[in-house]
Amino acid sequence: MIPVLHTERLILRGPVMEDFPACRDFFMSDRAAGVGGAVGETEAFRRFATLAGHWHLKGFGWWMIEEKGKPVGICGIHHPPVKEHMELGWSLFSGEGRGLAYEAALAARRYAYAVLNPEKLVSYILMDNTRSIALAERLGAVCETAPAAHNADAGVWVHPTAKELS
Repeated sequence: MIPVLHTERLILRGPVMEDFPACRDFFMSDRAAGVGGAVGETEAFRRFATLAGHWHLKGFGWWMIEEKGKPVGICGIHHPPVKEHMELGWSLFSGEGRGLAYEAALAARRYAYAVLNPEKLVSYILMDNTRSIALAERLGAVCETAPAAHNADAGVWVHPTAKELS
């Protein structure tokens, strides 16, 4: 069961098939540069299915960000075996500048610290993704290393610990 998180303006919930068109369009666009780049429809579905599959396999994962009944992005926590630390990530399908990614990331991070208790929580961000870097900094994260071992174009942004936030 994927928990549902509520913020002032958003609902973070598990993905459903009705979300696929919005996710497909995102994954097939240049906006997907920070999550592996634009892909074709078959790979877009694999990425979409991964959103739900991570919950099944690990007990946590990515939520759909819903605003006014419409999917507007994805946000969550993941930890694939190829990455050393648990990661907080976010992507909006469109509409930056309204604080939606910040609101969603705060909720996801609160959940991570309350339920998953990671030793270290990071965000891997492409060094030319100035908007995500600004959001990570707004969340209090600092760049620990650049580039990341798994991606020469990404830096590792370390979030404050739960204790530091309290």
